[in-house]
Amino acid sequence: MIESLSEKIPDDEVGALLRVLHGQRRHVLGILEGLDAEDLRRPVLPSGWHCLGLVQHLALDVERFWFRAVVAGDEEVVRTLTSGDEAWRVEPGVPAADVLDRYRQETELADAVIDGTAADAGPAWWPHDLFGEPHLHTLRDVLLHVITETACHAGHLDAARELIDGRRWLVLTT
Repeated sequence: MIESLSEKIPDDEVGALLRVLHGQRRHVLGILEGLDAEDLRRPVLPSGWHCLGLVQHLALDVERFWFRAVVAGDEEVVRTLTSGDEAWRVEPGVPAADVLDRYRQETELADAVIDGTAADAGPAWWPHDLFGEPHLHTLRDVLLHVITETACHAGHLDAARELIDGRRWLVLTT
């Protein structure tokens, strides 16, 4: 999974945020373990999205976008960004394993950007056409934003998984 870099996380503020992000990433992948390709593509909510599309969205519109484009300003990534809901659509011929592997790869690339960036560093690039003036001003801000978005989508995956086969990630009872 994503544990490969956890031993290298520094014991500082960014390290604390990265540990939380790693937990959310594990949640995303963990709640999907055991689902076959058909179930990963099965829409269970009225919006019609499916688990695999959500993971691709996290890979491309979240990890890739916020860390490699916004934080690092990677010109190749910026040049190839899509708009709209393209990332949510997984072509029928794309194997589920490829989408899950892409997510893992993008998280590793994002971690490399995080590792090489100071907590107070500002964005290297900002999508003014999408968001106007910057509202995330540092790596710290971007990390908090990505943690929130990943946690929100992990919750969506929890609901989808429960509708698919009843499995729940973590249920605390009193």
